[in-house]
Amino acid sequence: MENGDIARDSRPLVIAMAVVALLIALYSVVSELSGPAVYRPGDSEISVSAGDRFTIAVPDDPGDGYHWIIAAPRPDPAVLEATGERTDPDAEPGHPASGAGGTRELGFRAVRAGRTDLRLLHCRRCATGAVDEPGTRTVNFRVTVD
Repeated sequence: MENGDIARDSRPLVIAMAVVALLIALYSVVSELSGPAVYRPGDSEISVSAGDRFTIAVPDDPGDGYHWIIAAPRPDPAVLEATGERTDPDAEPGHPASGAGGTRELGFRAVRAGRTDLRLLHCRRCATGAVDEPGTRTVNFRVTVD
């Protein structure tokens, strides 16, 4: 076999490897750009697959003294895991960037198949009995992981 024959024989393999690398890169870019699904207080039912990440975005005004917590009873940790949170002061239309309002984004990861309830509480003291404090709000979600 001559060198030219080897080069011709390996050309389809090189092309196939390049196509696979391109598809992997494309998948990575699309995954990063699409990001996790975002749910809001009106979305009481959340259905995701194991391993999926998602965000719950709730209105937040850091200046009002209230903040969002994951309330008891906490979600089943075998089904759902909290991954962090952040505040975006500009996320809500009509709110200035001065911190007078915005959105609290709470991140979650679906661990494995199952169903659990997730309850968020918007409270000041957030101690035992906080749900009965004036001005406190609750938001409930049923999370199903396939």
